[in-house]
Amino acid sequence: MAGLALGAVTALAGCQVDTSGEPSVRVSRLPEEPVARSSPPPSPSDAPAAVPEPSSPAPRTSSSTPSPPPPPPDPVLMRSGQESGQVRELQARLQQLKLFSVNPTGYYGDITTASVKAFQRKQGSPRTGNVSPSDWTALRARTSQPTKLELHPTTSRPLADPDPRCRTGRALCISKKSRTLAWMVDGEVRSAMDVRFGSAYTPTREGKFKVDFKSRRHHSTIYDTPMPYALFFSGGQAVHYSADFAATGYSGASHGCVNVRDKKRIIALFDAVRAGDKVVVYK
Repeated sequence: MAGLALGAVTALAGCQVDTSGEPSVRVSRLPEEPVARSSPPPSPSDAPAAVPEPSSPAPRTSSSTPSPPPPPPDPVLMRSGQESGQVRELQARLQQLKLFSVNPTGYYGDITTASVKAFQRKQGSPRTGNVSPSDWTALRARTSQPTKLELHPTTSRPLADPDPRCRTGRALCISKKSRTLAWMVDGEVRSAMDVRFGSAYTPTREGKFKVDFKSRRHHSTIYDTPMPYALFFSGGQAVHYSADFAATGYSGASHGCVNVRDKKRIIALFDAVRAGDKVVVYK
């Protein structure tokens, strides 16, 4: 029995007989129970992103730097109600640009204000009707220095642009549109005066002519009327002084001649013009 028990124990214990004579015992380990292993701490990359808590918007704060003040308005150099030589120059320069429809007077009134606004509109500047230093600089840059005749005209209306045929040599340049006569030498206006023309029944002829002859104390035998300081240019038609034109103005008309009402100026013109000088009558 003892041998059987020892064999059973040996079988259970897995004993083997050692050649040394002593039993060698090999203990078989029972299967281990699963051991709960703790997971390693997650790496920062594996960790879920933290969801920020909603925060209230930051309160608005006013800027510490104040906004710059608006630029000051341009100073006024000339304005309505003024009267001066500079205003006269202003009007003459505006007239060169066809923005001033009457002759310079030196007084800054409604017509001048409207003309200045028209210029400012062309320049793209504020249409105040007053002349600022920048307006004056721009106007002077676009015009030439007015002549004495432009500043102090001797006609009631501005001179028309001269006909191209008047721009060379010596010419009596007579515009029916502006009703003016300009005595020009090599394109320069030497004198100017108001004129009137013939009626629809006796019109003043248009075209290019020349002075045929001069007659200081001429008297028309056809119409029995004086024609002093006559400069004949086309048959019986002439430039001459008219006492009727001086007295009644444009309410009357000539019989085809070019009437002048300024006696002092026609006398000076008569003395300056020579036979053969051009006469250009145009619309």
